[in-house]
Amino acid sequence: MFAAFWLLPIARLTLVGASGPNGIANYALVLTHPSYFRSLVSTLALSAGVTLATLIVSGIAGLFLSRNRFPGRAFLTAMLTFPLAFPGVVVGFMVILLAGRQGVIGQVAQWLTGENLVFAYSMAGLFLGYLYFSIPRVILTVMAAAEKLDPKLEEAARSLGASPWRVVIDVLIPGLKPALISAGAICFATAMGAFGTAFTLATRINVLPITIYTEFTNYANFSVAAALSIVLGVLTWLVLNLARTFAGSTVAAAA
Repeated sequence: MFAAFWLLPIARLTLVGASGPNGIANYALVLTHPSYFRSLVSTLALSAGVTLATLIVSGIAGLFLSRNRFPGRAFLTAMLTFPLAFPGVVVGFMVILLAGRQGVIGQVAQWLTGENLVFAYSMAGLFLGYLYFSIPRVILTVMAAAEKLDPKLEEAARSLGASPWRVVIDVLIPGLKPALISAGAICFATAMGAFGTAFTLATRINVLPITIYTEFTNYANFSVAAALSIVLGVLTWLVLNLARTFAGSTVAAAA
């Protein structure tokens, strides 16, 4: 099963990437070709920005939900995780309804300033879409990790005169660090390879999955598309492997 569904397809994709007029030099095109390099940089920057924003929003929300009990908490948690049920195309369509040419934000901006604000078809719109489907994944991880934290550590820090910010920096963040690293790595990897949302919004968007799709479908440039796919996969794997290493060392140190 492992050979049939992973090893053989990857081996075939690698061989295709090394074929064509350029041969193995196809794998260097992502750094030497200006268009592919810009696409790579845009993808990395977008994924890093989405990961950082998701960790901040989900960290605060997940910690709040794990520490507080109030009417409607279960419903709120369910609604925050509801986007997990949506495919990328649906998320892209929702971004268009929100920030497209006929979107809600544009209509409000038209009423307030006389100008229609449209950003659904740009990197800002893609950022919003990726943030939307990334938050639920991280919230669940943070909530699970926060429930395992020992409240006595926070009480001890407060009794020693630590301010709320020092408690967050010295107690909460170190305690949640393994979960944040793991969830952040998954968030980054998902943003690197996500296609459905980008395809729905792809008007002025230059990210690597769209570039691979364009090379494959519009130009039948199979070797370059395969090489870019392998590069994308290797970069994502490196991030996941580094995150696993750091998260594991953090857990061992804490133990």
